[in-house]
Amino acid sequence: MPDDLILLPQDGEVPTNFSAALSERYLAYAMSTITARSLPDVRDGLKPVHRRLLWAMHQLRLDPTGGFKKCARIVGDVMGKYHPHGDASIYEAMVRLAQEFAARYTLVEGQGNFGNIDGDNAAAMRYTEARLTAVAQALLEGIEDNAVDFRATYDGEEQEPIVLPAAFPNLLANGAAGIAVGMATSIPPHNAGELCAAAIELIRNPKAEIDDLLRHVPGPDFPTGGILVEGADAIREAYATGRGGFRIRARWEKESLKNGTWQVVVSEIPYQVQKSRLIEQIAQLMEEKKLPLLADVRDESTDIVRIVLEPKNRTVDPAVMMETLFRATQLENRISLNMNVLDANRTPQVMGLKQVLRAWLDHRHEVLVRRSQHRLDAIARRLEILDGYLIVYLNLDEVIRIVREEDHPKPALIAAFELTEMQAEAILNMRLRALRKLEEMEIRKEHKKLSTEQKSLQGLLASETKRWNRIADEIAATREKFGEETEIGRRRTTLDAAPVAVVIDERAFVEKEPITVILSEKGWIRALKGHVPPENEQKFKEGDRLRFFLHAQTTDRLCLFATNGKCFTLKADALPRGRGDGQPVRLMVDLGNEDDVVTLFVWQEGVKHLVASTDGRGFIVKSEDLVAEKRTGKQVLVVENGQEAACLIPADGDTVAVIGENRKLLVFPLEQLPEMTRGRGVALQGYRDGGMADVKVIQASAGLSWKVGERVRLETDLTAWRGNRAGAGKQPPHGFPKNNRFGE
Repeated sequence: MPDDLILLPQDGEVPTNFSAALSERYLAYAMSTITARSLPDVRDGLKPVHRRLLWAMHQLRLDPTGGFKKCARIVGDVMGKYHPHGDASIYEAMVRLAQEFAARYTLVEGQGNFGNIDGDNAAAMRYTEARLTAVAQALLEGIEDNAVDFRATYDGEEQEPIVLPAAFPNLLANGAAGIAVGMATSIPPHNAGELCAAAIELIRNPKAEIDDLLRHVPGPDFPTGGILVEGADAIREAYATGRGGFRIRARWEKESLKNGTWQVVVSEIPYQVQKSRLIEQIAQLMEEKKLPLLADVRDESTDIVRIVLEPKNRTVDPAVMMETLFRATQLENRISLNMNVLDANRTPQVMGLKQVLRAWLDHRHEVLVRRSQHRLDAIARRLEILDGYLIVYLNLDEVIRIVREEDHPKPALIAAFELTEMQAEAILNMRLRALRKLEEMEIRKEHKKLSTEQKSLQGLLASETKRWNRIADEIAATREKFGEETEIGRRRTTLDAAPVAVVIDERAFVEKEPITVILSEKGWIRALKGHVPPENEQKFKEGDRLRFFLHAQTTDRLCLFATNGKCFTLKADALPRGRGDGQPVRLMVDLGNEDDVVTLFVWQEGVKHLVASTDGRGFIVKSEDLVAEKRTGKQVLVVENGQEAACLIPADGDTVAVIGENRKLLVFPLEQLPEMTRGRGVALQGYRDGGMADVKVIQASAGLSWKVGERVRLETDLTAWRGNRAGAGKQPPHGFPKNNRFGE
């Protein structure tokens, strides 16, 4: 197509900017996902699919006292009438509402296989049956009394509630999780009795602060139990801001066996952790020898969780063993808190605990007003009819005459007794048996009762204080029904203080064995069993040869210092074993191809080292500052462009001897070097050209020695070369090697 060809719009086409059109359509998709799919409503705590499920089941009259119906029938109704998004997703949402290990207060009572804590799926919907629970019934209570607004369904043939009346604090009680476009929500479940107590506190004291509410709601309450080990300050911050997290640990106890042996039994695992995967994870870590204190793991669960952990031996501390498991496995899990919900105006926002409870209470207040007004209207209509009936009894003969003789009795009745259309219609629809004297008494009794109720409701609507007292009574009734004193409301997750950090020396888990560490010139490292004599011949790849040869123990840590000034820590027991070529050390530490190894030695605690670069700058560093647990290492010596780290040697003397490439030797006191943890250091020797050739820390009283071939030369009188740090130095003693190295 020619570059200058312009496509003109065809009939009916309107030119549109592509970027603007794309933005508009993506925004519509994002808002649909946020408001109609992923985020729960703060008032009833439900997403649209869950709300439609409960409404459809309510329409099918699947009350807690009624019978069950096939889930396929329920899912079909939901999909066909309210939620055209596929039966699999609807059934999955329904199953989750019925799983006691997933929902703190189940909204659906299932009959059949609804999955288990091992992660097994539920049976197909054609095999399972369901009905509503008492909690779901509480959420729907009053929905027939104009408590909430309805809207047309997607095809306009049905009506569905925008929100449920929610006499139960479902958002926090059951929690929610969802990922929308650009935002997400994660709310852990809580104890309904505690939430009701906090709500009543907020009614009695609208100015209550977060600390007042936390006296009632100390933390989440998970359906799978466990132990909450988050600190009090972190919990307060999470509930105050609506963002945070909670650490939950498995519940365990030591079970004594015969002959002093014991085992640990885990009876509760963290929320949303699949038991089968947890055991697989523990078994995998045991196979990789990353749980050295654990000998075996067994699953002895029935419908009650029972995971048995056997220690390596009976001298192991159970707390230490469990600490290693908490650190390495999902026996400790972190549950995030992100209370991002839709408010009453369908606007997403992150709310704190007080805001969420306030929104629920405001909704309950609106529901109370609407239900009261609906009841008042119904009473008014009934009283109007009852007034008409009473007129009949007072004028029974005349009413009968009019009905018998008049061609059009309705207008005649209205004219004769000043009746309303509704009263006249009701009188004409009366049965003859209703004209009994006894029936008149019943009508007068009903009239009096309704009049009393009408007066009470009018007083309720006229007084905000009475309305809030009524709401408090309703919440207290909910607490009594589902609260801490009931089996369903008993708190399952116990609260504990944040765990004290247990220092675990991993070297204690490793069996101590002598090894010989070999590092080749090309960077291949391996460990041989035992302390092999240095004179033994070692095999290497073609063109490669020995670089470092160390005797160590499997419990040791090795320090590798590279030309980039970084220190890396290697665990001796993790080195590849055998008499093969080993493994490239660059795969074990983050060492670039342009960098090389300067030295490799067995790390020891409490040792000081002298570190220096090729430009003759250096300092003293403690061995503790060389340890780097990460693969990326730890920058100790900062080197300038064009320079490299030259040495890292023990500072086990009182004097530094340094010689430059200019063949000048300088001897100065070690105390003139600063002790640092990281940096460039200070000048050891001054150079006009070139840099440092070699450096050595000596004991001045013992003199300076160097190696020439197989012989060792010694110079005891160092007066000629003594000076201060950064001095130029003088020519070395007669017979000093021409390569300017001490050779030791």
